[in-house]
Amino acid sequence: MNLTLPDEPALASFDEAELKLELAVALFSSGRVSRSVAASIAGMDRFAFDEVLFLRRVPSFTTEMLEQDLASLPNRRSV
Repeated sequence: MNLTLPDEPALASFDEAELKLELAVALFSSGRVSRSVAASIAGMDRFAFDEVLFLRRVPSFTTEMLEQDLASLPNRRSV
């Protein structure tokens, strides 16, 4: 896929890697792509992308994800 951007002075300071990262973070934070797809768009492994999300204070683990994880655990009783 090729993406053509307008010839705007504001975009001149960005290189391709920065634009890919911005796109990946925006798509992930809006819920349009998964974390692993966003990491791939940014050209990063998932752990490096998680660090970017953390530094930008973008939640990468939602309450819904936690509930799904907890629901998948076997029920255990305390003895």
